[in-house]
Amino acid sequence: QVQLVESGGGLVQAGDSLRLSCTANNPTYFMGWFRQAPGKEREFVGRILWSTGSPNHADSVKGRFTISRDRAKNTMYLQMNSLKPEDTAVYFCTADFSANFFNPRYWGRGTQVTVSS
Repeated sequence: QVQLVESGGGLVQAGDSLRLSCTANNPTYFMGWFRQAPGKEREFVGRILWSTGSPNHADSVKGRFTISRDRAKNTMYLQMNSLKPEDTAVYFCTADFSANFFNPRYWGRGTQVTVSS
């Protein structure tokens, strides 16, 4: 069983930066991020392979968001720069023991990010 705990959400202005964290109680094959805006479906944001640290980001955030991880802390980060109002969403941490990047088994409870214009 994997438990994921996100932190770092909040209210910021457009153009600001914010860093989310997600800590797992066990290492997995990968960890990732999804987000869900009001009235919209969940959207894949990106993922990182735990062993190599190799990240992959969705086109919608590429160049602005960066996923990284600290193996010693079992923690993944989402550095979000140049935030836009359309980035407003609940951000969920995900993980799995196989390459189920788009349908992961484990989910955190989510952390709210609100970007004001």
